[in-house]
Amino acid sequence: MVQRIAIIQGHPDPAGGHLCHALADAYAAGAEAAAREVRRIEVAELDFPLVRTKTEWETGSPPLSVAAAQQAIQWAEHLVIVYPLWQGMMPALLKGFFEQVFRPGFGKSSELKAWTSLLKGRSARIVVTMGMPALLYRWYFGAHGLKSLERSLLGFIGVRPIRETLIGMVESASEARRKAWLEKLRALGAKGR
Repeated sequence: MVQRIAIIQGHPDPAGGHLCHALADAYAAGAEAAAREVRRIEVAELDFPLVRTKTEWETGSPPLSVAAAQQAIQWAEHLVIVYPLWQGMMPALLKGFFEQVFRPGFGKSSELKAWTSLLKGRSARIVVTMGMPALLYRWYFGAHGLKSLERSLLGFIGVRPIRETLIGMVESASEARRKAWLEKLRALGAKGR
């Protein structure tokens, strides 16, 4: 049973107040009520530059704010990533954060011959909110942005299993529907899943 959870809240608006913030809060509340330890990473509150060159990515050091996020991710047994779907993918700020965090030597060994996944033993849940029906995103559009995160990043660094929660039609949802989503995330937090 996982006891240490890092929640990466990836909505790029630092003002808060969005459904993603509420979902992350609900998950954290459920986990903490079940006596799990939770660390939060609010990507929009971090100050970091974009990685612009291969040399910078391979040999540069992450900023202090990102180094603290790396420590939280390394400490965790379970990762929860919450973000809104923007143009079929995660927001650019979250992608830039992942590029800073998962440099060679953190998620994968820096030895090209070894290709050792350094974050094995962790599980993840990805929570994605969107304006379209979740079924349409998954089946018609192929959930390409989500699959990229699962396969090309998390799976590549050894995170397994990876579970998904897709929440569609958020703009037109009733208050009762929003409360149901929050309760679902609270229950998932309590289970550490």
